[in-house]
Amino acid sequence: MDTKFIGKKSAAAGGWSALKSCGKQLLQSGMPISGARTMLKANQPDGFDCPGCAWGDPEHGSSFEFCENGVKAVAWEATEKRATPAFFAEKTVSQLRQLTDYELELNGRLTHPMRYDAASDRYLPVAWEDAFAEIGSILTGLDNPNRAEFYTSGRASNEAAFLYQLFVRVYGTNNFPDCSNMCHEASGIAMRQAVGVGKGTVLLEDFEEADAIFVIGQNPGTNHPRMLGDLRRAAIRGARVVVFNPIRERGLERFSDPQDKVEMLRGGSTDIASLYLQPQLGGDMAAVRGMAKAVLAAEDAAVAAGLPSVLDHAFLAEHCAGFAEYRAAVEATSWTEIEDQSGLSRQEIERAADVYLNAERVICTWAMGVTQHLHSVATIREIANFMFLRGNIGRPGAGLCPVRGHSNVQGDRTVGINEKPSDDFLDALEKHFRFTVPREHGHNVLAAIGAMLDGSAEAFIGLGGNFARATPDSALVEKALRRLKLTVHIATKPNHSHLMPGETAFILPCLGRTEIDLNAAGNSQLISVEDSMSMVHGSAGINRPASPHLLSEVAIIAGIAQATVGSAVVDWAELAADHERIRDHIEATIPGFENYNARLRKPRGFHLRNTAAHREWDTPAGKASFSSEALPDETVHQRARKGEGRFALQTFRSHDQYNTTVYGLDDRYRGVYGERQVIFIHPADLEAMNAKAGDRIDVVGEHDDGIERIAENIRFVPYDIPRGSIAGYYPELNVLVPLGSAGRESDTPTSKSIMVSFRRRKIA
Repeated sequence: MDTKFIGKKSAAAGGWSALKSCGKQLLQSGMPISGARTMLKANQPDGFDCPGCAWGDPEHGSSFEFCENGVKAVAWEATEKRATPAFFAEKTVSQLRQLTDYELELNGRLTHPMRYDAASDRYLPVAWEDAFAEIGSILTGLDNPNRAEFYTSGRASNEAAFLYQLFVRVYGTNNFPDCSNMCHEASGIAMRQAVGVGKGTVLLEDFEEADAIFVIGQNPGTNHPRMLGDLRRAAIRGARVVVFNPIRERGLERFSDPQDKVEMLRGGSTDIASLYLQPQLGGDMAAVRGMAKAVLAAEDAAVAAGLPSVLDHAFLAEHCAGFAEYRAAVEATSWTEIEDQSGLSRQEIERAADVYLNAERVICTWAMGVTQHLHSVATIREIANFMFLRGNIGRPGAGLCPVRGHSNVQGDRTVGINEKPSDDFLDALEKHFRFTVPREHGHNVLAAIGAMLDGSAEAFIGLGGNFARATPDSALVEKALRRLKLTVHIATKPNHSHLMPGETAFILPCLGRTEIDLNAAGNSQLISVEDSMSMVHGSAGINRPASPHLLSEVAIIAGIAQATVGSAVVDWAELAADHERIRDHIEATIPGFENYNARLRKPRGFHLRNTAAHREWDTPAGKASFSSEALPDETVHQRARKGEGRFALQTFRSHDQYNTTVYGLDDRYRGVYGERQVIFIHPADLEAMNAKAGDRIDVVGEHDDGIERIAENIRFVPYDIPRGSIAGYYPELNVLVPLGSAGRESDTPTSKSIMVSFRRRKIA
């Protein structure tokens, strides 16, 4: 059996292997020297914001911040390779569709606007003016604006996103399917319910003061590596780091900081997790409920013994609503139920609770391991409940910290990319721009796909991203896109979404984050982004554009808008001429952006005030609100064990990947090399099936809607993961994620709660 693709895992995250990987990526880009110079400007006050993750920059600006994934993102964008019209002339779209995501994007940066020619099945060059005119003509020809879908990726700047939502609302719809619908939608909903604001309550500086940090359903080593530096510094000064993650992830175990010269020279590393617990998929809510149960038991014991209370009764009395009901719900939840659903023992959960009880200041962070389940909103409410017990909201070194993925996914929401906009925001737009805004709620991602499938949507415009590969049920989404009258993709590189053209289709190439963007006066200008800590900062590219034919995202949006709705309401050309004019409009319509242009030019930018961080609660009760919801009746792993040969699957990234972009084929932190068609599985589960490492199988979806979903030719990798739970990479396994399974309230695809079985393949 071929198992050469399974090798040794890195001893620690980071270290010399990270530096070696950085060098490899820069060499692969074809620009090793200029690429290295470019990296020196990443996340610096006078440089550009890394196009990778949304981890925060320190407000005091004392550290030099970039990481391995940042190097990969910059090298990917700053490559010397070009996908010119000649590239599209060589192969038909049908032939290009046979390439993997990695092979397709290796062809480099797009250089010209392209229009699909159905007769030849090829993309051909088109003039910008002709592209804008035809797009505008098709959009205005639709009998209802709600027949168009306007997708946004988290790579878009604040300026581009604000202009995009303004154009779309002048056009007449709130159809804003957005990448956040597929990741942290549950975080925003749950936190607005619990504390009145849908963003994290901490600053990066709070990690310097926390006594304990709980990391739930999150893998910083791959998804936001700069966070590991902050966890490492916290661990060195004695803070306890408690991890809840079904998978043993190297970055949460040990980290060697490439920016620590002494550690690098000694070949050392730092332990990160003080306690690493591996719940079953979907078991996080039960685990947190168990910790709360242990805390309340400790409170009862303290009272009985005449000892000081372990709860923050002053905070509970002054700032909280619903505590009595929550306490009753916890007491009604048995340890048997908690252990069975979490997959953890009572003793393990009580050890985690002891860390919480012995810490004065606690931060809780989480990511998509929490948000992509049926009960994600309830789980995040439970996390907030747990933090309320000892007043760990709204004081230094403590708080809630959902860690976003793409670099500006949070900023896009702040400036108006929302299918369910608030009345206050719409009122402000209406008053400032003097037009009648659409009030009907629009489509999120799943609703947009449904509308495309049933024919009620006829046009799709994507502002960045790779919609077809990021979304669930890959085969259905391809069908949905290809039946449209119009598809438009604003992008920097070719990707698979471009290969699913509608009747009329365009690829419109834009500037990247690292490239110089000139205003009408010929001066370099800033865009802005917002990180996971609500810090808004400027980003100015330093590289020459990959092609003289590229336009900025702002210019492309303005061109489409002008051709579609004209300039009666908004002078699009004026806004396209200078980003500062767009920021003036943001300042006039969105609270917190006062004196935007001036504050943006300060080193590290400025912070958008978070009311919950100041213990001001914009909730119906006017207080931080407990949720007393019961645990789910059944989680995915509990359902799976009822059927013979069924498993609970989660999808995740490899280390050589960011979102749908695959930088390489290695996952050295998990010991997989040159292969992406894999399933990570407990060795005992392999033995029980009489299977071995490297065996080839098909993975079959078990959703009860009559649709056959199969991921073919996948190979087993034995791994440290709970029995009955398995994991594999997206986008390859997105074909198994059913559109019909979404989080309650969040409508997020349940990519961490997929029921599957295996079917053996014959060895060729």
